[in-house]
Amino acid sequence: MRKWMKFLHWFIIFIFILEIGYGFYMVFFVVGGSRWPLMAKAIETPIEVILKRRLYAIETWIAIAGLAVYLALTEFLPISIKIIAQNYELFRSKSD
Repeated sequence: MRKWMKFLHWFIIFIFILEIGYGFYMVFFVVGGSRWPLMAKAIETPIEVILKRRLYAIETWIAIAGLAVYLALTEFLPISIKIIAQNYELFRSKSD
């Protein structure tokens, strides 16, 4: 892999991790002023705050899913394809 492509790869991973961290920070420390999950305080919390927290939580889950898909396509899929190709070559050479 070329140097700039490797840099771009790690930059994309960094952006995903940064987005995940930002989402956690917004959900648990900024929106609503609470440091932990709302639990019983959810009854007294205005619906706007709950909806904001929920939207940031959804954004965080989307970033987590995006990172998982990106890593699956760029890291794990090429390794799996190599292993399958090697097994196919071994099977083909034994059958000849």
